[in-house]
Amino acid sequence: MARSSELKAVVSELPNPFGLPEEVWRSILEKRDPAWRRILTPPCLRSEKLSELTGCDLHLQLETMQVTGSFKERGALSKLLSLTEEERAAGVVAASAGNHAQGLARHAKLLGIHAVIVMPKRTPLVKIEETKRYGAEIVLYGEGFEEASEEAERRVREDGLTLVHPFDDPFVSAGQGTIAAEMLDAVPDLDVLIVPIGGGGLIAGMAAAAKERRPDIEVIGVQADLYPGMLNALEGWARPCGGMTLAEGIAVCRPGSLTREVVRTHVDRIITVDEQHLERALCLLLNTQKVLAEGAGASGLAAVLAHPQLFEGRKVGSVVCGGNIDARLISAILMRDLARQKRLARLRVVLMDVPGELTRVASAIGEAGGNVIDVSYHKVFNDLPAKETHLDISVEATGHDHMNQIIGALKAEGLTAVTANY
Repeated sequence: MARSSELKAVVSELPNPFGLPEEVWRSILEKRDPAWRRILTPPCLRSEKLSELTGCDLHLQLETMQVTGSFKERGALSKLLSLTEEERAAGVVAASAGNHAQGLARHAKLLGIHAVIVMPKRTPLVKIEETKRYGAEIVLYGEGFEEASEEAERRVREDGLTLVHPFDDPFVSAGQGTIAAEMLDAVPDLDVLIVPIGGGGLIAGMAAAAKERRPDIEVIGVQADLYPGMLNALEGWARPCGGMTLAEGIAVCRPGSLTREVVRTHVDRIITVDEQHLERALCLLLNTQKVLAEGAGASGLAAVLAHPQLFEGRKVGSVVCGGNIDARLISAILMRDLARQKRLARLRVVLMDVPGELTRVASAIGEAGGNVIDVSYHKVFNDLPAKETHLDISVEATGHDHMNQIIGALKAEGLTAVTANY
């Protein structure tokens, strides 16, 4: 998906694409209301290590540093500040099981506005408790987001609450646009912005703000391979949409009607990334930058890893949009990454079922500088001859070459060893 330079120039001269009064648009982008002081302006940091690794000059906007760990606070606050006194008194409602719920709950409480958050019944308890901690009224309804959304809309009709949509709202999108303004304040000569796409609120706001200031800047959106919702909507495709993605924050099949039109006119290209690149990006952010990102937050770096030809030699700004990830999941991902780098491996060794064989294996590994993590014998559940067995042994090494040395040391002892990781 690409647009000509002529169209970019035209776009820069148009009023803001959300139809907001110019004074309102300026007030949001410049964060004039004192309530914006509650939103952190995170650093847009150049990553020396990742720049060297990727071949581009990479700058990271760390929205993980927000109080609720996500950029969603910006759009929620922008919408809340747009309410009339009557709407504030009546309260607001949203359907969300994630970052939008916490961002809205926090700022509604700070502004003295009652917030109702409708969450699917299967929402993890930790997310329910975190949102409740910010003072919101929690309603558990339905098995999924669609049913929760229907309940939120019912409460708008029957209780007079104002709906705060997570992405398909002009004030919400405009609020997310403050990120682009901050990034260009920090690094005015960025060549390209990489922005995650789910429902489109983040990229619509950022693209509108960025193109207004810098018509020549390229805006590239990134989606998970499993959820090409925006591409389907814009290109008329029918690619399958759904599945278990690490980037659950952008797992959206039906993007907003408002946001898709802004993306159509203001975004230069949309690319997708697979799960392996998402995992690798998440691990690199943690190991090189000490930044804990959720899957959606790592999608910008994943895009650079998956499509290096688009970014090589350019000054790139990437939004690490959130850092709310389950501790057990991040633990599993880090261990999988170590296995892919051959810093961990499970070796299967065939042995004679006689005393002293385990000692031979352990000695060979130890002399090669490897570290044994765990051992499992399989004397019964195998199809080897009765006087043979096999041993699964997990070994730690410094990398691919070192692991090959360990396997070579076992073979030098006359032992057959193969990796059994996958």
